[in-house]
Amino acid sequence: MIKFWQTFLKKLTAIAIAFSAMSAHATEQLYVYNWTEYVPSSLLEQFTDETGIEVIYSTFESNEEMYSKLKLADNAGYDIVFPSSYYVGKMAKEGMLAPIDKTKLKNLDYVSKELMDKSFDPENKYSLPYVYGLTGIGVNADMIDPKSLTSWGDFWKPEFKGKLLLMNDSREVFHIALLLDGKSPNTTNPDEIKAAYERLTTLMPNVLVFNSDSPEMPYLQGEVDVGMQWTGSAYRAKAENPALQFVFPKEGAVIWMDNYAIPKNAKNIDAAHKFIDFLLRPESAKEVIEKMGFSMPNEGVKALLSPEVVQDPLIFPPKEEIEKGILQGDVGDAVEVYEKYWNILRTNN
Repeated sequence: MIKFWQTFLKKLTAIAIAFSAMSAHATEQLYVYNWTEYVPSSLLEQFTDETGIEVIYSTFESNEEMYSKLKLADNAGYDIVFPSSYYVGKMAKEGMLAPIDKTKLKNLDYVSKELMDKSFDPENKYSLPYVYGLTGIGVNADMIDPKSLTSWGDFWKPEFKGKLLLMNDSREVFHIALLLDGKSPNTTNPDEIKAAYERLTTLMPNVLVFNSDSPEMPYLQGEVDVGMQWTGSAYRAKAENPALQFVFPKEGAVIWMDNYAIPKNAKNIDAAHKFIDFLLRPESAKEVIEKMGFSMPNEGVKALLSPEVVQDPLIFPPKEEIEKGILQGDVGDAVEVYEKYWNILRTNN
């Protein structure tokens, strides 16, 4: 009996030690705040397996939502966030971001140079590009002839009453109205923004849904047949239903870029750098492209992809479409004007 209890206590001690080690291993956590469907769960699991860092992953639907939540939390609560380009500049100016320590990123050289050192973050002090893409026109070819859609202005066609999807994003939606007005999508002129709002009020009868969470889903579920669409979402949608196609509008698509950034009061900045470096690997970029359908500014990834993916215009948009489009930029305090009219537009319609 004594021997039994000795053996039992040894086993109990071993279990306690193992449990203690596991608990200690799991104490390091990384709080990520990102757009929906932006990092494959397989990559999150791989990162945890390699580093022992548990990823606590939360999502937002708009830059405004992310910004407001960080503001309320005094730039804490998350270790890494993924703002769009025009919000990087705003957040940096307001002291919301911590500088990125590039000496901790051994995979930095893989980042495509043409997307670095942009005006919203000179020398990439506070951000690095994660994914980029274009917003154009999504259409169900079984219901609508894609050749009949060539312009953002086609959204105003009366036959689309109550059938249209728009992004739940003020800058993206105002972008198309400003283009049609012949103005810069990055204007800071309140009168031009107001005029774009007035144009958009005439579009509201056609709008059925605003969606920037998973904009491919209303198309796949048959709720809408036409509207705005991201190249990445279009790629995923087309894989499930080949009739769901993407059109580059003649005025130019919206060019957007979402970026890695670290909140100023993040608790685990070292883990944030490890996560960024992990996603900068070409192998990680390959998985994001193949599962999420987003373009990755990674110089090493094309060699890992199939020729079909490399040649897909939704993954690597044609040069002429990129040159025609306009990258969303920081509009400074004018963002409040956009938000004022956006809230009125959403509330009154």
